[in-house]
Amino acid sequence: MKTALLVCDHVLPDFARNHGTYPKMFAELLPDLELVPHFACDGDLPDPEDYHSFVCTGSRYSVYDEKPWITDLLIFARQLGNLQKKFVGICFGHQVIGAALGGRVEKSPHGWQIGVHGFEVTSKPHWMSPAVSNYNVLMLCQDQIIQQPPGAEILSQSPTCPVGALQVGDHYLGIQGHPEFTKA
Repeated sequence: MKTALLVCDHVLPDFARNHGTYPKMFAELLPDLELVPHFACDGDLPDPEDYHSFVCTGSRYSVYDEKPWITDLLIFARQLGNLQKKFVGICFGHQVIGAALGGRVEKSPHGWQIGVHGFEVTSKPHWMSPAVSNYNVLMLCQDQIIQQPPGAEILSQSPTCPVGALQVGDHYLGIQGHPEFTKA
């Protein structure tokens, strides 16, 4: 399946040297997908008709930052739903889903979420196989979806993260954590 990787930040050189770039991390996480990187943070958004699905990465930026590329990305994410394309958002990408579809994203009242965090699965959609009751994921964020967008189903949460994962219809899936990161 041909998938556009919407890269929303450049990994700092010291970290990239030791841990890889976002395209490398996601290629290792999703080896069965043909991922084609597009650096959304540099204004490179692909033609939606060229791809079956889209994965949106994390970023040091906030979805509410007044940057043209973020505004363009939010509009693009909304358009993908109208085109019935699949969109998976990771951390910043998860927040893109929230903001683009009418939710609210803010700095967490709990401050930075760093390290391994546990989440309770609150809804088990049909595609969750095997179905689990909880999971751990690496976190590195200070922003969160505080109010889910209309029609969203919260899939997981924790005491310090009310929307750990969400799904909107059959086209949007967001995960607040960083499954592409390693502990190192």
